[in-house]
Amino acid sequence: MTSATETKRDPKLERIRNIGISAHIDSGKTTLTERILFYTNKIHAIHEVRGKDGVGATMDSMDLERERGITIQSAATYATWKDITINIIDTPGHVDFTIEVERSLRVLDSAIMVLCGVAGVQSQSITVDRQMKRYSVPRVAFINKLDRTGANPWRVIEQLREKLHLNAHAVQLPIGLENDLKGIVDLVEMKAYYFEGPNGQDIKITEIPDELKDQANEKREALLDAVSLFSDELTEEMLEGAPSEARIREAIRRGVLALKFVPVFMGSAFKNKGVQRLLDGVADYLASPYDVENKAKEIGNEENEFNLESDPEKPLVCLAFKLEDGRYGQLTYVRVYQGRLEKGMTIYNSSNNKRHNIGRLVRMHSNDMEDITKAEAGDIVALFGIDCASGDTFTDGKAKVTMESMFVPNPVISLTIECKESKQLPNLAKALNRFTKEDPTFQTEIDKESGQTIIKGMGELHLEVYIERMKREYGVDLVTGAPQVAYRETITKSADFDYTHKKQTGGQGQFSRVAGFIEPIPQEEGKDYEFVDKIVGGSIPREYIGSCDKGFRSCLERGSLIGFPIIGVRCVINDGAYHDVDSSDMAFQIGARYGFRQGFGKAAPIILEPIMRVEVEGPTEFQGAILASVNQRRGMILNTTEENGYAKIEAEVPLADMFGYSTVLRSSTQGKAEFAMEFSKYAPVPRNVADELMKKYKVNNKEEE
Repeated sequence: MTSATETKRDPKLERIRNIGISAHIDSGKTTLTERILFYTNKIHAIHEVRGKDGVGATMDSMDLERERGITIQSAATYATWKDITINIIDTPGHVDFTIEVERSLRVLDSAIMVLCGVAGVQSQSITVDRQMKRYSVPRVAFINKLDRTGANPWRVIEQLREKLHLNAHAVQLPIGLENDLKGIVDLVEMKAYYFEGPNGQDIKITEIPDELKDQANEKREALLDAVSLFSDELTEEMLEGAPSEARIREAIRRGVLALKFVPVFMGSAFKNKGVQRLLDGVADYLASPYDVENKAKEIGNEENEFNLESDPEKPLVCLAFKLEDGRYGQLTYVRVYQGRLEKGMTIYNSSNNKRHNIGRLVRMHSNDMEDITKAEAGDIVALFGIDCASGDTFTDGKAKVTMESMFVPNPVISLTIECKESKQLPNLAKALNRFTKEDPTFQTEIDKESGQTIIKGMGELHLEVYIERMKREYGVDLVTGAPQVAYRETITKSADFDYTHKKQTGGQGQFSRVAGFIEPIPQEEGKDYEFVDKIVGGSIPREYIGSCDKGFRSCLERGSLIGFPIIGVRCVINDGAYHDVDSSDMAFQIGARYGFRQGFGKAAPIILEPIMRVEVEGPTEFQGAILASVNQRRGMILNTTEENGYAKIEAEVPLADMFGYSTVLRSSTQGKAEFAMEFSKYAPVPRNVADELMKKYKVNNKEEE
């Protein structure tokens, strides 16, 4: 296969930008997208996120989003800026909806990282940065809200370097700040831009104001020093005296595409300042489909990984990254990586080889759609009536390939639910079936012992939103049980086991002997389980080695302490025995199970609980109250900072103690503080909490017996 760089480039594809807009909650992503749509003539009036006019932002199409003023689902749209086609996905900022960001970044070529000019790098900014690095997504940064009191873009750039370790440099500087924000100075062109008119659409370009000339020269010098590393030609021009704008832009673009440089743009989306110049930056510096490597693997030969080419003439390869239950059936969002999709053609699902006919092909604009007849490499479109899962690869049958799916984080919280009325049960089943298919982090199961339905998710808000959606969209009234934390069990030392399983039943009996040891796997290895075969001399025949592995695995589902899954265990077998007649696959599975239980009891088992990284922000006058509220929840304070009358507290707190925290925080700070949290790690629970959990587990088990 040739690489994407050797392909003859199509000028039309060179002018496509597939971008995501990602940030911490409340940094202004949706407001920014609304302005982008307005300036690209996609919409003809601006509406705000919490729409006082009753309309709400274009990209927040769900009633719940408009009421709460947050984005819950990622929404796709497209626009044209000058001669560039931009496919945009506006993603949620709340950590509970992190899968929406994961799936969007998986299929996008680049991203705009939005930061609040006052708060700077926040907890979810760190998560978004990690996601961008996971999928190698080039990005530009946009420091928003520079019209707000306390805005300081230079502090935010410092945080980008220190907290996220990004090589970030300003390509603009603001003309005025807070109430005096008038425009920006472009450090590449060395011109001042003012955004006038009722919606900032009239751009006035002038010379740089005298009072900003020294600062502009200093910041430009720093920018040129940083980007000259990516271009020898620029270095030569700098030595000769006057580098050209084209050369500077080319060097910035090279640095961005190599993931080694982040240009920082500035403005205020709400006050209509700086958005058009950010769009110019998207066109100048972000990746076209040609500029990123997209890999696929050959089915049956997973080792053979190769680059896909953004060429409409090659065999089709596209990835389904998001599912939605639309008005006309399942809507499947796909990114076309190679080849073309056409209405009426037959496509094949690589995961199960099912064939589907494309009856309807659409391009999305939030929840509106436009019918199209074909889509080519580089496009993001949606299909109707295709039954598939999120992350499935589709081809035209010529290429037997599959693409890697997205990373799906594990749920950290669960609730029991039941219908108020039994006649609503069929609707509940429909709702759960739909939502679990659409959102891989929303999971459901039936408790084997109690028969209750359990829903699992990424946080209280995540589950709250789905319960509300079931009520609104399916008419299901639910009674919810207490939130359940996803505890885990593990071992802290190595322990031997040696178990002989014998059973004589008057025909063929059962016999197996399994011996070895279990030991803890360090958390940094990131493995939940490992099986090691050290059998020599055939004391256990080869055909039964897999049976031992199966037996061990079956024990991991429920630990003996509180019935939660077991993680971080390495099972090693080094001896055993078999019988020519009585040994079987089942006998060795049973032997391994009992051997595991024997070893687990001796290996000093402990209970682990999810620890959340919590970030609380509020006025300095309430700092004492905030610290007290965190300490009362077994929290460990990591960092406290104060700036412009605001205190920011970072801590690690067990999830079990975070339920209902928002109510406590509101009442102790007169509703002026807010917090965000995300999963950090698993850690041992204190002895007294462990005793309480085990006592409860025993009582529940007795009741069920």
